[in-house]
Amino acid sequence: MRPDRRALLAAPTLALPLLAPRPGAAQPSWPERQIRWVVPFPPAGTADILSRLLSERIAPRLGQPVVVENRPGAGGTLAAQVLAQARGDTHLVMVSNFAPHGVSPSLFAHVGYDAQRDFTHLALLGALPMVIAVHAAQPVQNFQEFLALARARGAGLAMAYGGNGTASHLIGLTFFRAAGIEPTFVPYRGAGPALTDVLAGTVPSIIETLPAAIGHIRAGRLRPLAVSSPVRSAALPEVPTFQELGLGAATGVNWFGFCAPAGLPQTIAARWLEELRIALAIPDVRSRLEEMGVEGTRLDPAFMQEFVGQEVARWREVVRTYNITAT
Repeated sequence: MRPDRRALLAAPTLALPLLAPRPGAAQPSWPERQIRWVVPFPPAGTADILSRLLSERIAPRLGQPVVVENRPGAGGTLAAQVLAQARGDTHLVMVSNFAPHGVSPSLFAHVGYDAQRDFTHLALLGALPMVIAVHAAQPVQNFQEFLALARARGAGLAMAYGGNGTASHLIGLTFFRAAGIEPTFVPYRGAGPALTDVLAGTVPSIIETLPAAIGHIRAGRLRPLAVSSPVRSAALPEVPTFQELGLGAATGVNWFGFCAPAGLPQTIAARWLEELRIALAIPDVRSRLEEMGVEGTRLDPAFMQEFVGQEVARWREVVRTYNITAT
């Protein structure tokens, strides 16, 4: 059945037991050595937080170390290339993402991989809204005031984002074009560096995934103005959506999945699904994901494989429409 993308993005976190059958155990000899868990972005961002949260619970059950390896750069393509060139490696996994597996195949002339064929896509870890926020010291209390300030300053209003081709870039670009304003976008190599400068007051505003920003919002260091999901986030129920602000055409989310190189044996794929199911059901893990605003977890390889193809097609049109190029 073809994935209903709109339903996925609007739905809250789905009940895990209904989404993933309990597959049988993998071959007894696996894993034989440590597992590399590649993250396509720097530490402190959503991909890194999710990876460490899950890998720490999974490693003891596998009986081998699971080493989280941050490999940022080129919109996540450097990390994706590692997996694409390691077909059949059963000790290598990655957090897939909107950027390397949705946008980069259109953004880069020679990305070096096929977003579907070169990976074994196993699960959707979360469909995550973007949040537009300002430093708490900024003189705006809501999006309408932000819009007025942006129009008054024109391109003088700077906004941090996580790099060319990321969800923060493309969703932010479509949103502000729809709003009729053109802030100066300031690119960073991931959420961590972007947040560091915004919190230091170097850049006044940011568009970033809700999980990466939620802790600073709750601590009062950032003030949220809008979220990009079709419905309000349970983590920030008081914050309006793009749709409510009259900018529904820009609605969209970032997402993070879980994949391995192509050629992964079915028994090992089943073991990964079982371990993810167990880890995601741990009360403190579920609580942490809810606190971060992560929604829409789905453990379904067939769904995920087709979903990636749909994302490539959708963002190809956006890249072409706005003439976006890699920098």
